[in-house]
Amino acid sequence: MDLEIIILSEVNQAENDKYLLHKPTDNEKTYVFLPGESQGQGSLVGCRLWGHTESDTIEDEPPLLEELGISFDHIWQKTLTGLHPLKVADGSIMNETDLAGPMVFCLAFGATLLLAGKIQFGYVYGISAIGCLGMFCLLNLMSMTGVSFGCAASVLGYCLLPMILLSSFAVIFSLQGMVGIILTAGIIGWCSFSASKIFISALAMEGQQLLVSYPCALLYGVFALISVF
Repeated sequence: MDLEIIILSEVNQAENDKYLLHKPTDNEKTYVFLPGESQGQGSLVGCRLWGHTESDTIEDEPPLLEELGISFDHIWQKTLTGLHPLKVADGSIMNETDLAGPMVFCLAFGATLLLAGKIQFGYVYGISAIGCLGMFCLLNLMSMTGVSFGCAASVLGYCLLPMILLSSFAVIFSLQGMVGIILTAGIIGWCSFSASKIFISALAMEGQQLLVSYPCALLYGVFALISVF
């Protein structure tokens, strides 16, 4: 359209809204400024292309969670995969960079430690960052496809969920006995086996699960030491 119409509205309590029409030069786009609704004198709520309704622009926009890359269905599937070591991992989902779940799990891990009288939030996030960086470098050296830092952090974070159970047990009873040692070893193996299974599925590293599970066990072992002592 060759004409642009700019409508400026000044809302007055005693008078009707006044509109100022302006005809620009040729080859210019057409915009419309809409008057505000009871927002005081000279208020504007926005602009849109002439001939397009406001509902058209709203319906075309994706949901906010989709723009942020948060999918509750994928979060639930990743959580179940981390809790079930024998469950087959979906490589396409695990390749997504989703840090919403890991952040919540790290916060929950620190909260359970706080219930046991240990204020270790800084250590939890610090060790998580260093561990994710180490796994990121190691997996890029071992795999042919490579992995992003966000993907490595996402997998390690989702597989931290069994460690929250261990820290919850530490609130009820001491883990420094024989039962605590056996439980701690089992939780470390659970976390490392789940994480290594997801990594080899997402990165097509068949036959290398033991090599991947060893550094994962070292990382989760540090979290276990925080829970026990």
